[in-house]
Amino acid sequence: MHSGQCEPPEKALRGMGYQFFHPDSSAALKPCLWCKRSLTGGDQCYKNQFYGITSHRCVQMTPTLRCNHKCLFCWRSFEHEYTGEKDLDPKEIVARIPFLQKKALGGYKVSPRVTKGKWEDALQPDQYAISLSGEPTLYPHLPELIDLLNQTGGTTFLVSNGTMPDVLKQCHPYQKYISLTGPDRETYLRIARPDEDYWDRILESLSDLGHETDTGHRTAIRVTLVRGINDQNPEGYARIIQESGAQFVEVKAYMHVGYSQRRLTIKHMPLHDEVERFTQRMLPHLSYKIRGENSLSRVICLERDS
Repeated sequence: MHSGQCEPPEKALRGMGYQFFHPDSSAALKPCLWCKRSLTGGDQCYKNQFYGITSHRCVQMTPTLRCNHKCLFCWRSFEHEYTGEKDLDPKEIVARIPFLQKKALGGYKVSPRVTKGKWEDALQPDQYAISLSGEPTLYPHLPELIDLLNQTGGTTFLVSNGTMPDVLKQCHPYQKYISLTGPDRETYLRIARPDEDYWDRILESLSDLGHETDTGHRTAIRVTLVRGINDQNPEGYARIIQESGAQFVEVKAYMHVGYSQRRLTIKHMPLHDEVERFTQRMLPHLSYKIRGENSLSRVICLERDS
């Protein structure tokens, strides 16, 4: 019998609900909590409130679990890293999404809380969030994958840590997210624990968002606040955000879930009113207004003044 520490990474991740596209690849899919809640008639994700995304028709996936950051606040497990893997053809990933999404949600088909209409909707996804885990820009065929997903008629959200600006320039999702983990290099290095210092590359990716916004593409910056670690210097965050020209900014509390519980305590999780106060301290330095807030997810969305 394997102990938790020495079991193969894919076995541990399968136990967490990951569906893998191929035995030799870490490309994976996993419906999120909000997808399941929406399917059973419950609340939807804040992306429904801010951007009109239907949670039970959203696929959460990644073409790779590789990452060049080890962020303190990340819910994923660095103990379950894939060592070597095959990069799948984008067509293979797109072709297997319907089967894996149906398999992942299979137990809900017989639930009395799931209507026939909702179930059928869930099997026809119209939103693809490339955000499950890992850093998608480390997958060499990411631009082609996004183009193929765009051709399905659905929307695509790409979430990136911004360390590969040259790859990001070639990616044209419906909405491009870049994470901003700190207001300066020192905070970034402390909280993201990168393989090497990518700070200048991240600033380049953030400044590129302005060009995307100006050409009509949707862009967003995600700030995850961890109490006592990166929740200082709102003016510093504001300066980077203002210079980026991103259309949207999400200021969100760190959530004490998954493997982050091994690195941080529940005291590191800000309350919604702390996120609110931090955002209010940024606003005088920004040409952005509040688009909405969701206290359940402890998130505030800002939109650039047109």
